[in-house]
Amino acid sequence: MSLNQLVPAVLACALILGACAQEEAPESEVTETEEEEVVAVPVEVGLPIRGDIYAVYSGTAPIEAFAEADVIAKVAGEVREILVEEGDEVRKGQVLARLDGDRLRLELNQSEANLRKLQRDYERNVDLKDKGLISSGDFDKIRYEMEALEASYNLARLELDYTQIRAPIDGVVSNRYVRLGNTVSVNDPVFEVTSLDPLVAYLHVPEREYRNIRQGQIVGIDIDALSGQRIVATVTRVSPVVDPNTGTFKITIEISDEQRRIKPGMFGRISIVYDQHVNVLQVPRSAILEDDGETSVFVVEDDKAVRRSVVTGYSNSGMIEVAEGLTDGDRVITVGQIGLKDEALVTVINESEEAQVSDNAPTD
Repeated sequence: MSLNQLVPAVLACALILGACAQEEAPESEVTETEEEEVVAVPVEVGLPIRGDIYAVYSGTAPIEAFAEADVIAKVAGEVREILVEEGDEVRKGQVLARLDGDRLRLELNQSEANLRKLQRDYERNVDLKDKGLISSGDFDKIRYEMEALEASYNLARLELDYTQIRAPIDGVVSNRYVRLGNTVSVNDPVFEVTSLDPLVAYLHVPEREYRNIRQGQIVGIDIDALSGQRIVATVTRVSPVVDPNTGTFKITIEISDEQRRIKPGMFGRISIVYDQHVNVLQVPRSAILEDDGETSVFVVEDDKAVRRSVVTGYSNSGMIEVAEGLTDGDRVITVGQIGLKDEALVTVINESEEAQVSDNAPTD
């Protein structure tokens, strides 16, 4: 290659190398700038609080009447009188309605007349037997006839009494199935009476909770229809067996409602307090992070987020007990900890860095 050809080639290579150097220089500058600019993550913090925390089992169940009875007709007849209506309170044995009893009344009168006649004959035969004028066999026959007639008379009187339909239990008339003038047959339902005191809820609890639930424990019941008013009840019975098909056992919760606010069929959210830890350290449940089986929180130390492993306990009303891993003075990150990395730079945006966790805790 001649000298004249070599010079242009060298110049071309120099231009190409210069262009490449110019393109690489800004990229290096940007990288150095990014490394220098570290943005702090905004977070909110709070101090743990101390207080009592409760272990609670929660479930749902419908409210039911403790006792409920269909009132049936024990004799046939026409409904002549209705004495109560739906919603009326009744006592056991109170007459609710009356049926036509004319035929049964006549049968009772006839049975009574026959009984009186046989009683007079029996009294005469007592005298004859004492004088030896009648055999013991004839006397016993008359006595047996009189006893049978007494039984027939009592049966006729009972059937006449059945024309007065009575309440089998104390309660409220929840249904009336007949109208005035209807003819009812034996075993036809006439009324339904429901006992509203007490009311009960039957809750089926997993067998793992068996050692925690005991008779006499206090129960809180929230019913949406009562606008958030909590009802206090009691565990009255705990089944001694576990259903092998469902793995649950049944408990009975008794509810006293003198004001009659609760109605059978309402749905209740039930909470049973079975244990209590006194004056323990607590943080909001939202501050707890669970990753790969490890439970932890972030605390702020020297403007950095430090991940701290903790051991938790009972959880209730949005708060959770921290048994190990925190002290009263630790500033726990309560907002902004999701996706945060250990040792990341943070900036606290609370008005007061010493604000109590309770300021951030959800309310009931």
